[in-house]
Amino acid sequence: MSTPAQNPLLVISAHAGDFVWRASGAIALATARGDRATVLCLTYGERGESARAWREGKQLAEIKAQRQAEAEAAAAVLGAEIRFLDAGDYPLLETPELVDRIVQVYREVEPAVVLTHPLTDPYNGDHPAAARMALQARILAQAIGYPAPGEPLGAPPVFFFEPHQPEQSGFTPDVLLDITPVFETKRKAMECLPAQQHMWDYYTDLAKRRGVQLKRNAGPNLGLPVATMGEAYMRLYPQVTDTLA
Repeated sequence: MSTPAQNPLLVISAHAGDFVWRASGAIALATARGDRATVLCLTYGERGESARAWREGKQLAEIKAQRQAEAEAAAAVLGAEIRFLDAGDYPLLETPELVDRIVQVYREVEPAVVLTHPLTDPYNGDHPAAARMALQARILAQAIGYPAPGEPLGAPPVFFFEPHQPEQSGFTPDVLLDITPVFETKRKAMECLPAQQHMWDYYTDLAKRRGVQLKRNAGPNLGLPVATMGEAYMRLYPQVTDTLA
């Protein structure tokens, strides 16, 4: 009988590519430690984030299949499980039925950590919609009386990953994650998404900038490499600790 993972990670992504750009370093670190990582894509991003495919004359079903295949390839590179709810994007509509499906994933995965979008993004309403549903589902999954299979959820911390336009989204990171050891894995995962090839270098450059900030905040004594790479996160709920560090 297999031993359950000690620190399961759940990533709730509005579209099929979001988790790759914003959180694949965290995912790769988790799986490298031997932790289970599950990515839940609420949509394929078939309408709003597949412009190249539409310009090439592809039809909706073909675009969905393409985006699914790309995201599956990226998840395989990262060592993560991936699921799709095919809820439809642009707009992603918040419904009780969709929230219930997310609750069921929470109850099954029993995550120790949850990553999702921030609650503000003036450029893409699907992203905050996904975040609102992710948070509502977490609350419902905690309730012993909620009618979903599995045991009530504990209180996994929630981290918002970085949006594409952080300054306009009120994103002020309070966690800088060192992804240097797995950055090449992240880059390979990004390259699995040719539908958004313009993002590859953007998120490589962003990782470099966050790495510079990470080194500055860590101080000189950690001996971080010159080419430190980072991802930025905002923590939603307070950290519970008996030691300030």
